[in-house]
Amino acid sequence: MKSITSFFVLLYCCASLAFGQAPATAPSAADSAPITHGLRVFTVGHSFHAWVGHMLLEVAQAAGMKDAQMGLMSLGGSTVLECWQIPNTPNRKKLPPVNTAKEALTSGTVDVLTLSPIWMPDPGIDDFAALALQHNPNVRVTVQEYWLPNDTYEPKYPLDVRKVPTVDHDAAKMPELRAHYEAYNHDVEAYVDGVNKKIGKQVVYIVPVGMATLALREKIVAGQVPAIQKQSELYRDPWGHPTPPLQVLSAYCHYAVIYRRSPVGLPMPPELKDKYRSDDLNHLLQQLAWDAVTHHPMTGVTAE
Repeated sequence: MKSITSFFVLLYCCASLAFGQAPATAPSAADSAPITHGLRVFTVGHSFHAWVGHMLLEVAQAAGMKDAQMGLMSLGGSTVLECWQIPNTPNRKKLPPVNTAKEALTSGTVDVLTLSPIWMPDPGIDDFAALALQHNPNVRVTVQEYWLPNDTYEPKYPLDVRKVPTVDHDAAKMPELRAHYEAYNHDVEAYVDGVNKKIGKQVVYIVPVGMATLALREKIVAGQVPAIQKQSELYRDPWGHPTPPLQVLSAYCHYAVIYRRSPVGLPMPPELKDKYRSDDLNHLLQQLAWDAVTHHPMTGVTAE
């Protein structure tokens, strides 16, 4: 099998966070109050996640938090452990020359670190969480539960990025798909719970993008989604790289977990304006994100 980097576009950004001199005050992990000021967020991950930081910044600023800041370090097709090992990740020819995520965390200038593992276990989550907590006792770490590549839960490496026969997203049966998602979610939640127990408090939270995606697909099948007729319109390829509606849904999920605020009512982001131009679609994505986040037990957010 070809290396996963032959399919993924290898993305990386080594720019450090351009944080101001006056540090923002991060809430304690036990605090469940909505956050009304901008946070310093650093995103680490692969091509199912690397764009989240930029879009989250757009959403936060649209919500009035002009002081929100973000940083990024990304590596296509990566596990969290591979990102942790940058610049000495095994079997990688093109890598960022500096691990800017570690630099930012060590400086204590990160309020929230977002991670995007593929399968469990992924000890990189443990490593990043420990480093982040060492330098900021109020830091939060989020783990993205994402939509399943190839519409199936096959937790093995190397990743099957050229699955044959080609995956037909429109042929997916919702009960079967839900069973795959629930099995995957169970493993993510069990692992994150174990990390928090080792730490002794909840530092790592889950962003349930996958379950929000499943709810969106169920509505597409029922013909209840404005401007989208087919499940396949959420993806650029059989593997599952997202189109703008799914990217926006993910950004709203992250916003809801990180700021503990509902995205419902926020203006349409640029990613939807270009093609979809549907306020109803934007509202639906916001509501699905909020529903998924408030019904998940490990987000730190409730509807109240």
